[in-house]
Amino acid sequence: MGSSKADKAASHDRIVDIAAARMRGSGINGVGVAELMREAGLTHGGFYRHFESRDELVGAAVERALAQGSARTVAASGQGGRRALEAIVDDYLSPAHRARPEAGCAVAGLAEDISRADDRTRSAYGRQVEQYLELLAGLTPGTDAAGDRRRACLVLSALVGALAMARAIGEGGLSDEILSETATALKEL
Repeated sequence: MGSSKADKAASHDRIVDIAAARMRGSGINGVGVAELMREAGLTHGGFYRHFESRDELVGAAVERALAQGSARTVAASGQGGRRALEAIVDDYLSPAHRARPEAGCAVAGLAEDISRADDRTRSAYGRQVEQYLELLAGLTPGTDAAGDRRRACLVLSALVGALAMARAIGEGGLSDEILSETATALKEL
């Protein structure tokens, strides 16, 4: 690959990475093209050399944000089993995760925005939710697959909901209580 192609690919990845972080922190509509390109060290006019439309960028950035969150969760799962589930719960429902949405889980941070997004973006979100459900179901297998799936749906919904509410409330008090009590309840399942 020539230098200009390599440079273009690196610039493209930088734009998508920055957009993914910004969308996790500010939502899909919180990312403007001019500001994004400036942050990437590129001109506003150069945007269309990388993307046909803002919607194309949104789809790529959401997919990247979801993949980055998945990597974090898989890393926390370690060797599997009950301890892995507890590690995921502790990491996901930590004050540090609450405080840094731009570096956190896009499933929680973008749920409302995704509900109004195009089919490509919603499909990517659905695939990520499915991956999380499969991971969670495998960590605490019971006697039947339907029960494992049901428990995984409950755990994922509780994780995402507790984190979203804690972020909406802000730090301290009730927010801390939601995180800690949800974590305790999930570990008791």
